Amino acid sequence: MRTAASKPRFLTLSLPDATRLPNANSPFLSAPADLRRSRFIAAWCLVMCAALTACATKPADPDASERRQRAEAAAPPAFTLKVEAPDEIRELLEKHLDLQRYRAVPDLNEAELARLLVTADANARELIGTLGYFSPEIRIERDSVDAATAPLPAVAASSAAPVIASVPQIRMVVVPGEPTRVASVQLDVTGDMASNPAPDVIAQRDALQKDWSLAAGRRFTQADWSDAKTGALRALTARRYLAGRVAGSRADIDPDKREAALGVTLDSGPVYLLGPLEITGLSHYSPALVERFARLQPGAVYDRDELLRAQQRLSDSGFFDSAFLLVDPEADPKAAPVQTQLREAKLQKLVLGVGLTTDSGPRFSAEHTHNLVPLIGWRAVSKFQVDQKNQYIGTELMSQPDSSYWRWVVGGKLQREKDDPLTTTSQQIRLGRLQTSDRLDRSVYVQYDRALVRGGDATVDTGSNDAISLAWAWTQRNFDNVLYPTRGWGLGVELGPGLTLGTQRKPFLRGLVRLQSYVPLDALSQRAGRLSLRGQAGAVVANAEAPIPATQLFLTGGDTTVRGYTYRSIGVETSTGIVQAGRYLAAGSVEWQRPIYKDGRPTDWESAVFVDSGAVSDQVGKLSPSTGVGVGARWKSPIGPFQADVAYGIEAKAIRLHIAVGFTF
Repeated sequence: MRTAASKPRFLTLSLPDATRLPNANSPFLSAPADLRRSRFIAAWCLVMCAALTACATKPADPDASERRQRAEAAAPPAFTLKVEAPDEIRELLEKHLDLQRYRAVPDLNEAELARLLVTADANARELIGTLGYFSPEIRIERDSVDAATAPLPAVAASSAAPVIASVPQIRMVVVPGEPTRVASVQLDVTGDMASNPAPDVIAQRDALQKDWSLAAGRRFTQADWSDAKTGALRALTARRYLAGRVAGSRADIDPDKREAALGVTLDSGPVYLLGPLEITGLSHYSPALVERFARLQPGAVYDRDELLRAQQRLSDSGFFDSAFLLVDPEADPKAAPVQTQLREAKLQKLVLGVGLTTDSGPRFSAEHTHNLVPLIGWRAVSKFQVDQKNQYIGTELMSQPDSSYWRWVVGGKLQREKDDPLTTTSQQIRLGRLQTSDRLDRSVYVQYDRALVRGGDATVDTGSNDAISLAWAWTQRNFDNVLYPTRGWGLGVELGPGLTLGTQRKPFLRGLVRLQSYVPLDALSQRAGRLSLRGQAGAVVANAEAPIPATQLFLTGGDTTVRGYTYRSIGVETSTGIVQAGRYLAAGSVEWQRPIYKDGRPTDWESAVFVDSGAVSDQVGKLSPSTGVGVGARWKSPIGPFQADVAYGIEAKAIRLHIAVGFTF
């Protein structure tokens, strides 16, 4: 029998059933007014109950949780843990051992700690096994610190077990023993790759076996095992087999022999062929323009690298701010659409720039780009630049590329170059065809040149004339990085005939070869750096009396040619001491670049030691080199390589500072 005191403190309300008909014998529900009154009373009771409950509830303290965390952090640890093991194992256990999570529990009792120490051995063995040690010797020791020096909270967590009265010191000693090594690897392939007799499929299958990273004899670790499977799958899906997967894998470990037998089965799935481009994001340009830049043919075998190159071509075209290409593995393998997501660049863009070089002082430039000129639909790039020695203004019109990526180019410029005491004023008009890519540029063009050279000796008129020429240019870039190259080479060739105009019409042939190479010295030492080799040779073959315009002749010297000499100061010296452009050029440079290390790691800075040499003459036999030697520093800046050099010009007998930013070839 329940007493009144033991009754639960709940308020029970009995409300009338609104769906029930009124009872004539009920004094409360005998009339509609009584029904409305009873509903009002019930609603009022509900409101009062809610108000009383709200008043009786203590408001939550928003700072209580933060105070509790601070208190736990300030409290001494429940125990200390010291791991004695090789660095690799010690770092792993200190970071991932389950026992570490209980150090901050302030009311940990003896029974709970004993249970944790029992499970710590198994937990440690499991973690150490991921590093390939499956038979380690583990010893766990326990000492205590006087409670007076490390007091713990006085309140116990449970009355059933006493709170630890002192701070235990847990010491885990690990002797890992010999690591487990891979004894054998079995890599099987199923799907189309297993039965396809095509030579390139067989080569891809053989490459999977050859490039397997966790080969026999290597130490087994869980991380390397996962990386090897991931690498094999990435190689499988990189070309042809987009939907490839790891169908199964096993790692049989023999702890006694310390050997691991590995097995992986890759399911290649079907061959994926590209379908049409599914383009989104176009508003100004035609889909044909995207197809020409992408250069992905429907029916071609899926190739991840080709997609990335197409994506890069679209981004570098200047027509798009971003481009993203994707093939869905769930698509039809026989014609998988290439999803092409684009964001168009603005039709017009103006770029203002300032700079500084030791050759020509402060520089200001302005460049305007119109990606879709009205009526003709070509791109126009107009540029204005002025510094102490060089001022020019010019514009270039380029058509949209055709199916072979060739474009028509029409351009012209006005230029004024000051080579104390001479000043060369020139005009140039060019018409031709151009094909560019990430590594190869080709062009064929007709060019008109007009030059006027004045200053110094009034009798000096060499270089003042008109000429028309036909030229072919070819540039190949095989650098590992087009912005910060560290290895590879680049080669540029220009060749073409010409005809001087005016009173003396003389034919000529002009040629120019440029070479840049980076040779790593890794075989000597990891810190040996690389050699930068640069060479340039040019010639204008013509009758000795042919009046060749100065814009077709050669001068050298300065930041990017022969350091230790002023800009374009190496040429043909007249009897009056004036230096003018010549018909033959030879220049070269050898530079040793070494990375600067800090705390055992390479930084963004490098040191350089170099020797430059160059010569210009009107006769091959009279080429007399001018040489500069020096040292410098290199920095990988956000806008390109920054170089600062101090060079001594042996013939000039002067020291010069040279500063330049960026790499172009």
